[in-house]
Amino acid sequence: MNASISLETRLKAKAAELGFAACGIARADAAPQSADRLHAWLAQGMHGDMIWMAERAHHRESPRGLWPEVRSVVSLGMSYAPATDPLALAGEGEIGRISTYAQGADYHDVVKRALKALARWLVAEAAGVDLKVFVDTAPVMEKPLAEAAGLGWQGKHTNLVSREHGSWLFLGAIYTTLDLSPDAASGGACGSCDACQKACPTDAFPAPYRLDARRCISYLTIEHAGPIPVEFREGIGNRIYGCDDCLAVCPWNKFAESAAANRAFLPRAELAAPSLAEMLALDDAGFRAVFAGSPIKRIGRNRMVRNALIAAGNSGSVALVEPVRRLLGDSDAVVAEAAEWALARLEG
Repeated sequence: MNASISLETRLKAKAAELGFAACGIARADAAPQSADRLHAWLAQGMHGDMIWMAERAHHRESPRGLWPEVRSVVSLGMSYAPATDPLALAGEGEIGRISTYAQGADYHDVVKRALKALARWLVAEAAGVDLKVFVDTAPVMEKPLAEAAGLGWQGKHTNLVSREHGSWLFLGAIYTTLDLSPDAASGGACGSCDACQKACPTDAFPAPYRLDARRCISYLTIEHAGPIPVEFREGIGNRIYGCDDCLAVCPWNKFAESAAANRAFLPRAELAAPSLAEMLALDDAGFRAVFAGSPIKRIGRNRMVRNALIAAGNSGSVALVEPVRRLLGDSDAVVAEAAEWALARLEG
């Protein structure tokens, strides 16, 4: 251990060695405005069916609400910058579109593995330290904390934007009892640009920096379990899991290098351009086989087939009529209803 080099500098070097493209430090109380913004968003019902957002708001509103002993937050970003245009498959009738982040390995596993390795290193370097690691599944406000730690800023699409990595960062955090020297917060740099808002097919942005999840295609195809509201179905197009539109049009992406992305996130061939006919034919076992090791596995067969039916109904492809027709009597009522809608679109 080189005592002449600060712990913070060595921490960032180790993070880079473990595959993180960005690392910054913030005080645990560095984003006090997050609580008010969270509660206002919840009060307006913009979280939709994500009941856990409201149930654990007291934990989410600040790091100390989750863990009172935390003193510093190490915010980390792992790049998944795509090598190809995420919008290239728009309008491809018999092909579905899966969000870039979900075309490779499950980021929860990849990022958490690296976070745990960094945590073990930190424990070895700073005797007596206590810490906790988080990636996405805990009530943590990753984006405001990442902004406070200097990784980027929350753009008008509410996602983090980095000068070096555009909109393509998976975020993780280490909460620690150490008093680490914080980095300077990032300043916002969206200016007058509203490309992300204009790109949204379902008008999910009622105002800059505000997202109504109930209108968001990522929410509708991933988090929402019931029938997708008819008013949004045409706007979904051929997206069957998530949506990249607001991210993909951000001008800051021109600085993102796909070479910086973790190789675990390289797209699997069957997920880069999935056949809608094959998605429509999935049973439970087939779904588990196709999406093993993917973040998509958590939505289950019924939700994926529902999404594929919406895409099929938007496709205009007569080749999909029979695959859709076979799902009219599906045991899942939501799937059966989506099949009726899709068939009516294709035949009418």
